[in-house]
Amino acid sequence: MKTSITAIEQLINQAIKEDIGNGDHTSLSTIPTGTQGKMYLLIKESGVLAGIEIAEKVFTQIDPDIQFKRFITDGTFVNSGDIAFEISGLVVSMLSAERLALNFMQRMSGIATKTAYLVSLLNGLPTRLLDTRKTTPNMRIFEKQAVRLGGGENHRFGLFDMILIKNNHVDFAGGVRNALIAANNYLKQKKLNIPIEIEVRNFNELDEALDTGNFQRIMLDNFSTSDLKKAVEIIAGRYETEASGGITEKTLYDYALTGVTFISVGALTHHIKSLDMSLRAVVE
Repeated sequence: MKTSITAIEQLINQAIKEDIGNGDHTSLSTIPTGTQGKMYLLIKESGVLAGIEIAEKVFTQIDPDIQFKRFITDGTFVNSGDIAFEISGLVVSMLSAERLALNFMQRMSGIATKTAYLVSLLNGLPTRLLDTRKTTPNMRIFEKQAVRLGGGENHRFGLFDMILIKNNHVDFAGGVRNALIAANNYLKQKKLNIPIEIEVRNFNELDEALDTGNFQRIMLDNFSTSDLKKAVEIIAGRYETEASGGITEKTLYDYALTGVTFISVGALTHHIKSLDMSLRAVVE
């Protein structure tokens, strides 16, 4: 999903208000008024860089006069000791933006790095790696962008751009068939054009889904690799397939060998180690 610049800027503005409040009193009290300076972003750990564009927006939203010079672009593999960018301007402004810019970049780079590693495990296979909605509240735009920068793909952005009928929907609706019929009727009534995905937990639900039809993708939840392979063969040529549920880096390749179209991994965004980096003052 494409997100407007305005939405990103609004979220950054909220984060600035949360952090700065009525002023960065430490910087204001210790740095002489009008002091100019330079800082640089030092990479301290190998990984995939993400969030540099967001960091630039943080700095320029706090102070439009800050000069931002990039040396490395988002999506680039970096090593310890690399310098990603340099900034110059009012020292108080730069220090006020420092932690917020780092928070975005460290988390986004951690996600991009993890994603790139898992994508590398699928090398040579057509299966594509998806994220999920297991994201940090109000950080989804940034976290899903980081997944893309790491070479993964985004699943639905939210509850509004796809109908994803999961186990609880099926149970409350009275079965797979009832849920699919109701979903299609809803789309017609509301004149909506969004895809439908149905989650199935076993071969009985798979048969019920295939008999009912009128959807675009089947999510095969918590299937063993042997059962997944069998299910993918049954579905072949009719619908996109997605494997989910407890798939780890140790089992990812085996699941991809089944021929499934997508594998979704919630850990891409909710079980992440941030990439180590820091902003350093240029002392002349």
